[in-house]
Amino acid sequence: MNILFVGDVFGSAGRRIVREHIGHVRKAHAVDLVVINGENAAGGFGLTPQIAEDLFDLGADVLTTGNHVWDKRELIDYMNSVPADSQERARRVLRPANFLRGNPGYGVFEGTTEGGVPYAVIDLMGRVFMNGTNDPFHAANDILAGIKAKVILVDFHAEATSEKVAMGWYLDGKVTAVLGTHTHIPTADQRILPGGTAYQTDVGMSGPYDSVIGVEKELVLHRFLTGMPGKFEAAKGNPKMCAAVITCDAATGRASGIQRIMLGE
Repeated sequence: MNILFVGDVFGSAGRRIVREHIGHVRKAHAVDLVVINGENAAGGFGLTPQIAEDLFDLGADVLTTGNHVWDKRELIDYMNSVPADSQERARRVLRPANFLRGNPGYGVFEGTTEGGVPYAVIDLMGRVFMNGTNDPFHAANDILAGIKAKVILVDFHAEATSEKVAMGWYLDGKVTAVLGTHTHIPTADQRILPGGTAYQTDVGMSGPYDSVIGVEKELVLHRFLTGMPGKFEAAKGNPKMCAAVITCDAATGRASGIQRIMLGE
């Protein structure tokens, strides 16, 4: 079984490059399950229901998010429009499962591939240098206790590499893959941990690399050089799609391979 995970889609440039490449990547790798982190897909900050629908139209089975999930408020009604046991598209848009109590939406989705393989996708967010979450390690334990599927992918949306690496080791042998998002910089440490869990500290941004992590570089430089605030805008130059393809045993969930992908125009 092959799983395609697409890193943080950033703005219109990110949506365009994903649209350009996702079809042939799915075909080339005989992909059975597609998960996309879409939290920056709307102008670099947030996700709208229409863009979520567009990503589903491109082949996404589940969309994950992170700390920018509520930047577009209309997503709240969209995510709350279906019950917990629904398989509809809106239910497949996740927010971090370890958000504080009272947040709308859901952090876990359990489904079945077209080939009949049960799977689960868990969205978690780190606490180091980030706010508004409960302990992701204990949250992962609680969630896994109720999941029957063997194929389990975790999007760990976190800032600190140490916290991401720690989560990889903590969940080794318990899940199929732990894939980091949020920093927008792809790391070259993809590997299979001893217990059979595929790991990468950060899959990287699917968006404009002629930028500072997706934002127009002049605007970011101005802030660094002057300390003055300013409105950030999504860049558009040199877009690349960053992703990972994980190969696993559908019966056991153990990963046997992980391939890092970075494709441009």
